[in-house]
Amino acid sequence: MPEDNLKTSVLSSLFWKFLERGGVSGVQFIVQIILARLLLPEDYGIIALIVVFIAISQTFVQSGLGTALIQKKKVTDADYSSVFYLSLGVALVFYGILFLGAPAIAAFYNQPLITPVLRVLGLTLFFGAVNTIQNAVIARNFLFRKLFVSSLGAVLLSGVVGVAMAYAGYGVWALVGQQLISAIALCIIMWFTVQWRPKLIFSVARVRELFSFGWKLLVSGLIDVTYTNLSSLIIGKLYPASMLGYYTKGQEFPNVLVSNINSSIQAVMFPAYAKNQDNRPMVKQIMRRALVTSAFLVFPAMAGLAAVAEPLIELLLTDKWLIAVPFLQIFCAVYALWPIHTVNLQAINALGRSDVFLKLEILKKIVGVSMLAVTVPIGIYAMALGMIVTGIIATFINAYPNKLLLDYSFAEQWKDLMPALILSLVTCGAAYSVLFLGLSVLATLVLQIAVGVVVYVGLAWVLGLESLEYVLNTVREYFPGRKGAV
Repeated sequence: MPEDNLKTSVLSSLFWKFLERGGVSGVQFIVQIILARLLLPEDYGIIALIVVFIAISQTFVQSGLGTALIQKKKVTDADYSSVFYLSLGVALVFYGILFLGAPAIAAFYNQPLITPVLRVLGLTLFFGAVNTIQNAVIARNFLFRKLFVSSLGAVLLSGVVGVAMAYAGYGVWALVGQQLISAIALCIIMWFTVQWRPKLIFSVARVRELFSFGWKLLVSGLIDVTYTNLSSLIIGKLYPASMLGYYTKGQEFPNVLVSNINSSIQAVMFPAYAKNQDNRPMVKQIMRRALVTSAFLVFPAMAGLAAVAEPLIELLLTDKWLIAVPFLQIFCAVYALWPIHTVNLQAINALGRSDVFLKLEILKKIVGVSMLAVTVPIGIYAMALGMIVTGIIATFINAYPNKLLLDYSFAEQWKDLMPALILSLVTCGAAYSVLFLGLSVLATLVLQIAVGVVVYVGLAWVLGLESLEYVLNTVREYFPGRKGAV
């Protein structure tokens, strides 16, 4: 694809991906606030346990083949259809495992409700299998506008169902209904908005070719999902379900913000990397831009969220959720590192080096499990803090291969990141100081946000930060009649 066309596709896709994530996350955020006020922390704790087993199963269903479809230079109907039928078959196998294993899981955690809930939520595996192909078609063709329409429709419908069930007193089943309807609605809407249909084709050769790349991502994804949720499995066993609810709610707020910013950029940049995988200098240029832009937006968002955590939780979720405040602040530091992880790993995958990706995942998880082994005996807060240390170490590990692959060293990356990091820490301190004024909860929150935005944007403008100029130029360039370079 010519550079000018790539620029237009990336900017347009980035706009729609931001809009999709912003719209979906905005609606989900409102829905989750309403549900959290109506439901109990224990309800969220039970769902958090169940989601672990579904996430692991979903990793097998996807098998890394969705990413392989995006990364492959030329894809045919035989590729899409073969992956489609294989994914459905794997979904059937793992749903059977979940259905039969649900009573044993419920007995282990002494939560009888897990059995019926897991059996119902496990149905999302089938819709996820279909959605894997639909997302690959969208990413390969930069059709993120269609994803926006589909995702927003699904989250609106599922949100209405979830809130209605919560008001009707269905408890944990309100969360089940919301997630199940979301998966079904997304799959159905995308069936009509994405012009792809499976054909009666199944090629073992095509699957084998894609799996030669995807199996490493499958193993990597399985390791990552298991490790990421390992703390939830441990907390669910050692602590009451309510404590797991506080822990997961603390993750939710930073996860929403980072997914909305970082994931939008990376979802668009991966196919851009892949289309230029034979041009290493161009991949480095795209990678650097993605890293700096993500950090410029993610770092202050996480710093600001940590500063406003207490009044935000108290105002939106009520006093019953205040125990989640320290978890929220800790996870802000954890999620702030995501731009460094994702940018480096996506560049490696786009270059076709899933073997390197797998080795990195194994090494990072050894570090992470070792940290968990040290912190579990100390307590739940130590477990959360240990994730910050693990995340910092992981930034070194993820960046190392790109010194050789793209001549983009860890030191060079941090040199690019440092301006945004320093300004974010200053912003956090300024916003946090508002807490000492003794104002009402609402006034404190509003003033903290105002101070944070003014300090960060003001300092970035005064210092002439490159990232601010790039973000503003990118917004201008999207609209017709404006020209510029990516």
